[in-house]
Amino acid sequence: MTKKKLRSQEWYGRTGKDGFIYRSWMKNQGFPHHLFEGDKPVIGICNTWSELTPCNAHFRDLAEALKRGIWEAGGFPLEFPVMSLGECSIKPTAMLFRNLASMDVEESIRANPMDGVVLMCGCDKTTPSLVMGAASVDIPAMVLSGGPMLVGRFKGKKIGTSDIWRFAEEYKLGKLSQEEFIEAESAMSRSVGHCAPMGTASTMAGMVEALGLSLPDNATIPAADSRRKVLAHMTGIRIVEMVKEDLKMSQILTRKAFENAIMVNAALGGSTNFILHLTAIAKRIGVPLDLEDFDHFSSKIPLIANVQPSGENWVEDLFYAGGLPAVMKEIQKFLNTDAITANGKTIGQNIEKAECYDRNLIGTVENPIKPESGIAVLKGNLCPNGAVLKPSAASPHLLTHTGRAVVFENIDDFKARIDSPELDIDETCVMVMKNVGPKGYPGMPEVGNMALPKKLLEAGVKDMIRISDGRMSGTGYGTVVLHVSPESAIGGPLAFVQNGDMIALDVPARSLNLLISDEEMEARKAGFKPLVLPYERGYVNLFLDKVNQAHEGVDFDFLQGSSGSEVKRDSH
Repeated sequence: MTKKKLRSQEWYGRTGKDGFIYRSWMKNQGFPHHLFEGDKPVIGICNTWSELTPCNAHFRDLAEALKRGIWEAGGFPLEFPVMSLGECSIKPTAMLFRNLASMDVEESIRANPMDGVVLMCGCDKTTPSLVMGAASVDIPAMVLSGGPMLVGRFKGKKIGTSDIWRFAEEYKLGKLSQEEFIEAESAMSRSVGHCAPMGTASTMAGMVEALGLSLPDNATIPAADSRRKVLAHMTGIRIVEMVKEDLKMSQILTRKAFENAIMVNAALGGSTNFILHLTAIAKRIGVPLDLEDFDHFSSKIPLIANVQPSGENWVEDLFYAGGLPAVMKEIQKFLNTDAITANGKTIGQNIEKAECYDRNLIGTVENPIKPESGIAVLKGNLCPNGAVLKPSAASPHLLTHTGRAVVFENIDDFKARIDSPELDIDETCVMVMKNVGPKGYPGMPEVGNMALPKKLLEAGVKDMIRISDGRMSGTGYGTVVLHVSPESAIGGPLAFVQNGDMIALDVPARSLNLLISDEEMEARKAGFKPLVLPYERGYVNLFLDKVNQAHEGVDFDFLQGSSGSEVKRDSH
């Protein structure tokens, strides 16, 4: 069998001037000549370290453990930075820049001499952007997540990001002082890592493990645990082996892998953002996946992991109880256990010896944490292309409900009026927010779980139906309808909702309808004027021109599909 020539040798294996140029400047870092001679795979370390992305601020240290594994296996590690997206810092929303970061990743991998790549990601959008970019190049790749932070402690109780919404309500009602608020924020973020509950960051880490792009336990080992560095070391060893085996992403990211990811997400009670990101990844790698698949493949899967916001505990606790392998073991009869993973084994082989050590943390199909989980995909005249709701985070009594619409035209209108004593609203109403979709904001922010009016909070109301074309943090909860498609800014039916209209939500029937006649709907549509936003240049202008709608993954239309790893032009 002929040994395959390493991709990096297209750079470093040349003779004459070309080889001189590619090798000489690299040698100024102290690399000896034998590293370039063709028997050591060059492994790119795609690092989203940034002090502006606190979830990923420990990645320089983690990268050193990864490099040790690569060196041990006979590889040549070369670290490179890409755009880092910190959901808690970046304005107006990290989602606006996910596609830009994916382009950075794709072009950085293709343009540089690497045979394989490890994607270091943690904060919400860093994971999908890196996977999307790497999928478009399709060389051997693995994901190394940063891990969840240790659980916070405040006034004798465990706290995490999901508590922010509770603290905000208590602060609004005067039950929590500003001094206590500051004390809580310091107590919550007490270690390196991303959010402690099953927010979007841990949902994404679970997604890549379920897809087979990481080693087992990648999703749940705490960031501060020394075993995270061991995982990094072992990832370094394995990526070198993958290059030698020529095991590419396209061989792992099959239809079966995507089905597994949907089912595992349901068992975890994962973030609704999962839908947007998995859809975008599928379109990059060329696997057919639509909105109905998310409902279909999760419909039989109950909530297995007792982790906030759908449950009561934290991702750190889930790791001690057996981690994602133990969760997957409980639903293995539904999974495609023959799907291949990055370590060369199947999903079935990876979970064969998994055990549950705490039934308070990990339920069973017969005795789940909650019977309803996954993602409910809604259709109706208010969302012809779909909308989504997370049943495990919703209030059961609101899952079938008809109520009067209270409409906010945009996020500014909401902020200006929500706590006004004159706002005509009660707990039976349906809160509607327009113009927070992909184009309307732009960037589709996490504002869908609108804060309830102060006067209703004072009356003891805990939840109401909320509908928007925006997103919700994976740490959020409530009876919240999201990702309404098409969005209001481009003339989707949500744009035509008026104060006082009746809206019917029927989650068991998977329907969401505005109770007006077809004639009235057409009359309102005739008077619609598209939203005009003040962006005439730069990336945001490109985003507005090229972005797809929520049911298509909010990716750019010209980025769907793979361009491969070949460099079309050579300057030397």
